[in-house]
Amino acid sequence: MDPAVHRPAEAESREPVRQISTISESGDIGSSNYQAAASVAPECVSVEEGYERWAQTYDQDPNPLLNLEARKIAALLPNLSGKHVLDLACGTGRWLERLSAQGAGSAVGVDLSAAMLRVAGKKAAIRGRLAQADCLTLPFRSKAFDLVVCSFALGHIHDLEAMVRELARVTKCGADVFVSDLHPEAYARGWRTGFRDARSAVQIETLPRTAADIIRAFYAQGFECLTHVPLCLGEPEKAAFIQAGKKNLFDAACRMPAVLVCHFKLRSAES
Repeated sequence: MDPAVHRPAEAESREPVRQISTISESGDIGSSNYQAAASVAPECVSVEEGYERWAQTYDQDPNPLLNLEARKIAALLPNLSGKHVLDLACGTGRWLERLSAQGAGSAVGVDLSAAMLRVAGKKAAIRGRLAQADCLTLPFRSKAFDLVVCSFALGHIHDLEAMVRELARVTKCGADVFVSDLHPEAYARGWRTGFRDARSAVQIETLPRTAADIIRAFYAQGFECLTHVPLCLGEPEKAAFIQAGKKNLFDAACRMPAVLVCHFKLRSAES
């Protein structure tokens, strides 16, 4: 594990910091919940319970939003050689694996969900690079990281300002930070984080934010927004709909922004 990490991911979690959904049998598409398509209203659960139940199948279901987001952020990433990298709210370690494979000098992932981290810990490429931690109190020294990816987690963080303040503490001046989340327009039209397990269709508690809200919080801590882009699903995501038996919903899903991706750079620390 990177020497900046102070404690391992062993204790049980209280509240995870991770979000994204799949195409589910109840009619969910990406982080969408088409209520008209669902015969039974989904069970609404806390973030903690949702990811405890979802962890074992999280990597197995087709997920077009993850594919869409990865295509965009991968194209924006700088050369990672020799860089110290953080996957914030890493979940099952999807981005941590990618960043490590792309030559990061060191890479570590944190999440507060013990269940998601147990799955991540079974992956040989990132075993020993994981820590259980609250994103408001990160177990790292100050100015430790050159680059951070925070994928589909902001909607689960109630105190965004405190999270960004802590992020500013652990990143170096000039560090790149990439964040993604469900696009607020998609949320406004009824899309939700959800999945289906053996018990029921599930919708996970989420707090929506506009792009302006996110940019304002980062700006207050010395981050400059280099880009914020709305992403729409496209042909590369069609296969996931077909695999899930939801091909008939693909065209409608492509007509609105599905994902928001922002690229920030730390110019100065305000705290």
